[in-house]
Amino acid sequence: MARFELLGTATIPGKGTQLRLLQRNDEFSIRVTGISGELMNTRVHGSEDALAALACERIADHTTPKVLIGGLGMGFTLAAALQSLGETAEVTVAELVPEVAQWNLGPLGRASGYPLKDPRTRVYIGDAVQLIKDSPASYDAILLDIDNGPEGHTRKENGWLYTSAGIEAAREALRPDGILAYWSAGQAPAFTERLKRAGLTAEAVTVRAHRPGKGAKHVIWLAW
Repeated sequence: MARFELLGTATIPGKGTQLRLLQRNDEFSIRVTGISGELMNTRVHGSEDALAALACERIADHTTPKVLIGGLGMGFTLAAALQSLGETAEVTVAELVPEVAQWNLGPLGRASGYPLKDPRTRVYIGDAVQLIKDSPASYDAILLDIDNGPEGHTRKENGWLYTSAGIEAAREALRPDGILAYWSAGQAPAFTERLKRAGLTAEAVTVRAHRPGKGAKHVIWLAW
């Protein structure tokens, strides 16, 4: 079996942790130095696809939908959102690590169909937290796939998104009839209750990491 080849490295701003992009044949992997296992892999993206599909179907009848995706990753959530939306849509993807965007414009982008090159895509290099705070009543849907979800953060600043204050800020960044969607590596019943205490209707949907119906069980919260 072929071995993975290192294609690039990047440092997560404010933390110093290093991301590593690797390739083996047509398979790509992103890993975090010092942490065992993979952060993401191009062969496993069913739940990232579902994050976009479940949220975007709720705004399919909006005339000129605007969507914010927090976290570019390997581009699969962005690609699924673009596939679900019409030609009048605008999708902004916020990515903290500049090199990740560059990787998606290179060979890695083939796996998701180069969604960054779609004319409906806007790229924001920076913290999704700040963009949400600065964007009142701006989006029909906000999709957050940052870190591991409500629990187990590799970057402590990300935890704010899942606090009561973070939920309220995200809600204020929505247009009328907008929807929030959160990806998580696992269950977090306390987060469901936090969404409800914020006055939102919340639904936790279990999805598979790998299609069709295989792989680990991940969770997507829809809140409106």
